[in-house]
Amino acid sequence: MSPNPKKPTRAEIERRDKALVDATRPFCVEDVGRSWRETLITLWVLILLIAVAAVAPQLWIRIPASIVAGLVIVRGFILYHDHQHNALLRFSPLGRALFWVYGMLVLTPPTVWRQTHNYHHAHNSKIVGSHVGSYPILTLELWEKATPRQQLMYKITRHPLNVLFGYFTVFGFGMCISPFLRRPKGNWDSLASLILHVAIVVTTGLLAGWDVAFFAVVLPLFVACALGGYLFYAQHNFEGMIVQPRHEWSYGRAALESSSYMELNPVLEWFTGNIGYHHVHHLNPRIPFYNLPKTMAAVPALQHPGTTSLAPSEIARCFSLKLWDPEQNRMVGYPS
Repeated sequence: MSPNPKKPTRAEIERRDKALVDATRPFCVEDVGRSWRETLITLWVLILLIAVAAVAPQLWIRIPASIVAGLVIVRGFILYHDHQHNALLRFSPLGRALFWVYGMLVLTPPTVWRQTHNYHHAHNSKIVGSHVGSYPILTLELWEKATPRQQLMYKITRHPLNVLFGYFTVFGFGMCISPFLRRPKGNWDSLASLILHVAIVVTTGLLAGWDVAFFAVVLPLFVACALGGYLFYAQHNFEGMIVQPRHEWSYGRAALESSSYMELNPVLEWFTGNIGYHHVHHLNPRIPFYNLPKTMAAVPALQHPGTTSLAPSEIARCFSLKLWDPEQNRMVGYPS
């Protein structure tokens, strides 16, 4: 019998991770002209759809326009997200102001988003702190040790309805109310974002009608938050993902084996700003969204990721994964 292979040392793991990130660096170069074109096209399409949803006389026009506007909000958010990673319009004061306003309007205030998302990137697939910037993950052992109240809160957080109603839960409460209550002075923009949103809804309702407020403001953001909430979930809760113990954690392995590649058609890739190439993004968040497909095609190590999709069967499968079983080395459902 051959001896067990020697485990790589921490230094060897870090060298391997660095070499992998280095292979992606050529794709971090931003095309500023393209960044502005993509940003302005996205905003103009969004404004047009919201206008149609607001004034169209027929419901069969208003409802689709409102839903598609929600999808475009997701794309705009991905651009905002890239800007926060210094991947898009990093040196543009106008871009900085534009994306700051966008984050405030879509219930992702810049301060708390930057704090939680940067933490998530640095600790992806760790048990401890998994709830910061993502959905929490417990092992079977931690689940058994949790109190009934803790188990209930965990179930609520990972429940499909929490994702579907993310407009109120994940974003309204999680991104706005909770951060402000936790640190009022430091997270003042969380409360400001919520107040701004409520003010826009109420003012639109009073001046233009509550139907306009619903179709032009509430429904698009509801759709965007539901899709965005699910993307957050599926990108790190999919069949075949791994969870690493803190003492063995590797940045590169967390990107390649704990972040999914979501298989989407070109239309959905446009609406989601290529965020389906999530394993590439996690390996190097400085890559602009429009360079993610080229990076995956050019770097062999990125071409065999864990995959998922927006097919109903895949969504059901992702939602069935609740706890990490270290014995089986996979995500499983709740104990019977």
